[in-house]
Amino acid sequence: MKKRLVYILITLIIIVLGLLSREIRGIPLFMGDVFWAMMVFYIIAILLDKKSDLFIFVSSVIITYIVEFTQLYHRPWIDDFRRTPIGHILLGQGFLFSDLIAYLAGIIIGYYIKKTIDNKFFNYKEYKLEER
Repeated sequence: MKKRLVYILITLIIIVLGLLSREIRGIPLFMGDVFWAMMVFYIIAILLDKKSDLFIFVSSVIITYIVEFTQLYHRPWIDDFRRTPIGHILLGQGFLFSDLIAYLAGIIIGYYIKKTIDNKFFNYKEYKLEER
């Protein structure tokens, strides 16, 4: 339970940083995508805290990539939702290959932050991306 609370706090910090990255001039736009993928990683870590880090990592990549590829699908109902603030945050606007790279970077960063926190506060020593 304590671990989940830490991850919830991290997720909230990531959300704030992601929103600020869209408002502060000079921060590259891709940083919003990096933060979004980190957020997905931590939400999965919160929901599936009993699963291995590898499972969380792979699930995060799959989910973020599916969301990006759905941006190739256009129908009025989904495009209308994408134009709303929450729809834009959750589903994005248009497919970009560079977003896939940003998502992978965000998930890798999230993974190593999680491993560092687990090691420091929850006494996990394993840093390899493998099943336990």
